[in-house]
Amino acid sequence: MKFSKKATGISPSLTLGIDTLAKEMKAQGKDVISFGVGEPDFDTPQYIKEAAKAAIDRGCTKYTPVPGIMELRQAISDRYKEVYGLEYGAAGVVVSNGAKQSLYNTFQAILDPGDEVIIIAPYWVTYPELVKMASGKPVIVEAREEDDFQPRMEAIAQAVTPHTRAIVVNNPSNPCGNVYSRDTLAAIAELARQHDLVIVSDEIYDVLCYAGEMISIAQISEDAKARTVIINGMSKAFAMTGWRMGYTLSDPALAKVMTSYQSHSSSNPSSVSQYAALAALTGPKADMEHMVGVFAERAKLIHTLLSDIRGVHCRMPEGAFYVLPNIKSAIGKSYHGVKIENSVQFCELLLKEKLVAAVPGIAFGAEGYVRLSYATSEDNIRRGLARMKEFFEELN
Repeated sequence: MKFSKKATGISPSLTLGIDTLAKEMKAQGKDVISFGVGEPDFDTPQYIKEAAKAAIDRGCTKYTPVPGIMELRQAISDRYKEVYGLEYGAAGVVVSNGAKQSLYNTFQAILDPGDEVIIIAPYWVTYPELVKMASGKPVIVEAREEDDFQPRMEAIAQAVTPHTRAIVVNNPSNPCGNVYSRDTLAAIAELARQHDLVIVSDEIYDVLCYAGEMISIAQISEDAKARTVIINGMSKAFAMTGWRMGYTLSDPALAKVMTSYQSHSSSNPSSVSQYAALAALTGPKADMEHMVGVFAERAKLIHTLLSDIRGVHCRMPEGAFYVLPNIKSAIGKSYHGVKIENSVQFCELLLKEKLVAAVPGIAFGAEGYVRLSYATSEDNIRRGLARMKEFFEELN
């Protein structure tokens, strides 16, 4: 059977691959500690689950409008007005089956074959693949650790060509855990204005901000707001990963195009999940605030423990629930006779020998690094980092 060139050009997710392998080893009875997948280790708050049950009992199990029920779209708009002072209205909101579909809809709506999208590395593994799925070309611009992973504007400017259509901003960042400064966001917004670029702003971790100020790039100016598509969802802030609830906020004209596309690709998102999301946005925030506080403490803990490993250095995460430690000192060394050539081999050995699952940095365009998710218990963090320290001590 012949497969399309587009489909065969899409790489599988290394993050999900590592998580799958770790789960297989756990099923075999092995004491694997996983820092792989980015999923809160908290249960969905009870009031959200009760709202879903009530929706089922009311018979809210039928098709809904393709972009989502009006009450939810308005609640999403209200949230961005309350938190960021940004006015979109329900007409500017499209609810989808997770933020990943929201990104998919966005690229399908704005890209023609050959259009280029600037992606700042380290990047979330899925961005380049979604661009390719829309027949676009990802153009990678590296942000450096010595700059706290804040991109240099001259590097972005040099990447712009007549084919450049958009730039992706991920704030707070997966996998770096950094939060962009206002100056960085303002510079990106100005560059987008000069070259008439769409700004795709992934803000899925916006409530998980522990240091500095979380700023949406759409706040920078009216021009920035007009050209920005905000991507967000319920998975991270409300521990609702399996409910598959993502959304975009954008100019209503673009929202209409994305709605048309979604109407033929997946139709409306789950009706029950929409009512659960509505309850989450309009209900009490104590569970969310508690979770954010726990993640903030874990960020300090994992940074402290990583800093205690000779040969590893890592910047303090400011948001999300990831750290990106530099493990370049291990490259070229051997572990029990096996030479470590790259981050993939490092992670394979760490999992095999120490039962610790991490994601190789190459998946994020950051060779010489690994990503660790601290969406796991304090006990797991302590035990896992102790094993990682042993691993480094046994290198020669």
